[in-house]
Amino acid sequence: MSTITITAADVNKLRTITGAGMMDCKKALVESEGDFDLAIENLRKKGQKVAANRSDRESTEGAAIAVVNADKTSGVAITLNCETDFVGKNEGFVKLATELANHAINFDTKEAFLASDFNGITVAEKLIEQTGVIGEKIEIASFERLSGAFIGSYIHAGNKIAVLTALSANVTGAEEAARNVAMQAAAMNPIALDEAGVDADTIAKEIEIAKDLLRQEGKAEAMIENIAKGKLGRFFKDNTLVNQDYIKDSSMSVTAYIRTVDANLTVTGFKRVALG
Repeated sequence: MSTITITAADVNKLRTITGAGMMDCKKALVESEGDFDLAIENLRKKGQKVAANRSDRESTEGAAIAVVNADKTSGVAITLNCETDFVGKNEGFVKLATELANHAINFDTKEAFLASDFNGITVAEKLIEQTGVIGEKIEIASFERLSGAFIGSYIHAGNKIAVLTALSANVTGAEEAARNVAMQAAAMNPIALDEAGVDADTIAKEIEIAKDLLRQEGKAEAMIENIAKGKLGRFFKDNTLVNQDYIKDSSMSVTAYIRTVDANLTVTGFKRVALG
């Protein structure tokens, strides 16, 4: 029978390394007779078992985080998803999501990010480990990168939505402007930056919807095609970021607002991630 003594300091050390609960850490150390590497491996195996059992669960809660690099030329937005709002609002969970986002800024793809080293294990392994610790399915559901002359960000209250926006130049007032446009995208959920970003299938669908409505109104068939195409202007205004009414001043569009910051400034891109 083992005479290994497991101290509170040992348990705390393992907890710090893995993020597992105190009792789980103590049990793992007892079972491994104080062997930290074996204890960590056992905790990960527990996580893998839980992950397998919960693989078919929906993970629509969690935390959406956006971070930007030091020179404001690149950013990443991710969602760390879990199953319940209770876990998603937990301070430790949001802290982990933020740490992962700050790590993700170094990678161009979700695949490279998941395969990368994160404090001695891969990000993918960390997610499995945390599934075991928390008891819920944990995953990176969204991963979006954005680069440009100036990148700004916004995280909506409660970490439900995170947005990155790109401006054409780093001018005076760019940071506030980029944040305001990111808030616009968070609130209004545009489908594209501008008309050119709307795919052909979406445009064709909108034209058909307009045609059906015009027929119901009794419009002559010969006129319907042109009238329907004309209605696309309203669709683009409502659904493309730069053409939307600016939420802080509906008397101007987002493009007009940006031009109040600098006459030559434009919005060149955005990325939006959200839970649910």
